[in-house]
Amino acid sequence: MDDNVGANDPNEDNNNIKEQERLLPIANVGRIMKQSLPPNAKISKEAKETMQECVSEFVSFVTSEASEKCRKERRKTVNGDDVCWALEALGFDDYSGPIRRYLHRYRELEVERANQDRVRDNEREA
Repeated sequence: MDDNVGANDPNEDNNNIKEQERLLPIANVGRIMKQSLPPNAKISKEAKETMQECVSEFVSFVTSEASEKCRKERRKTVNGDDVCWALEALGFDDYSGPIRRYLHRYRELEVERANQDRVRDNEREA
């Protein structure tokens, strides 16, 4: 069986595009990694790519579990509560608590923002 290394595969471009769609943006991953390091620390390209693969797989894993829950409940939209449930179901309890608190605070801020927008709109109309 020949490996045909270097041969032009018409599907190669499609596979590369699909691979890039599957991965989180490496610039964002690198930026998050940098936040945990001292200011003068450097991160190799290989380290960023490895982390990119890991976090993308983790997000996909958790999302798949949340999506399956929604499918069983005949819902089409995965929400934050589904993600928290999936984290717990997959044994990531250490993450689900902080993410639930973040989700709760996020929802509170969204209500506050909507109220502020409503007040601003009413002031413009007056």
